[in-house]
Amino acid sequence: MAAKEPLPVFSRRLREARTAVGLSQRTLGIEAGLDDFVASTRVNRYETGVHQPDLQTFRRMAEVLDLPVAYFYADDDALAGLIADHHRRGRTSTR
Repeated sequence: MAAKEPLPVFSRRLREARTAVGLSQRTLGIEAGLDDFVASTRVNRYETGVHQPDLQTFRRMAEVLDLPVAYFYADDDALAGLIADHHRRGRTSTR
């Protein structure tokens, strides 16, 4: 039996970010502008690495999750944390 391919980094980070804020796949999809009927399935396929969203859709999901797109593609966990922290600090300093 062939070894299972590891999830793409964006898939893993998307699931982690979504669950960290307590959103369901359906809710994230709907808030990002996906059709109600397919929102859950589409986000599930992004999280399982079956499909990758187009950049516009990914930007909307990142906005809903309050994270920059770069966070989802950082290969290193420490770098991803720095990107998220920088984003949040920048957001709070402009208020």
